Amino acid sequence: MPHGKLLRDRWIMRVLAVERLVRALILIGIAFAVFKFRGSKGSVRDAFDSELPLLRPIADQLGWNIDDSKIVRAIDSAFSLSTNTLLLIGIGFIAYAVLQLIEAVGLWLVKRWGEYFAVVATSIFLPLEIYELTEKVTVLRVGAFVVNVAAVVWLIWSKRLFGVRGGGAAYHAEHSAESLLTVERAAVDS
Repeated sequence: MPHGKLLRDRWIMRVLAVERLVRALILIGIAFAVFKFRGSKGSVRDAFDSELPLLRPIADQLGWNIDDSKIVRAIDSAFSLSTNTLLLIGIGFIAYAVLQLIEAVGLWLVKRWGEYFAVVATSIFLPLEIYELTEKVTVLRVGAFVVNVAAVVWLIWSKRLFGVRGGGAAYHAEHSAESLLTVERAAVDS
């Protein structure tokens, strides 16, 4: 049973794994919604067109110009996407979900390959997150960015990835020493 730093590291890795699993499930849900929308775009469009006029009086009373709404424009632009484009978008969400699942498994099992995979996969999307933050700052975007940057920095530093702080040799020596201390503690306690 790990103690001290090993236990803390395992706990952090598992928290990151659960966070990645939740992301994967959300992405799968979004992909499912895109595929569902792709199959019934016409009927959804008809429902949208028939319900939008009913929202106008409520929107007027709230002082919301529904015709200039970004949400309404986004929905309108979604209707203009071809079924092939929607298929590619859905596949993209599934691919991203698979990446998240691979990260989750590697981190949960506390595997070295999982640590490297998590750093590379997370780092690839950081420029996109920065771009999104330049477009609009939201609590969710800032939170996701902070979690991802913290995860990358923590993994590189604490796991000595990419040669940092002595690299793999120093990492294995540290964990070997920690494992020996655990065995010695167990022998003293018994």
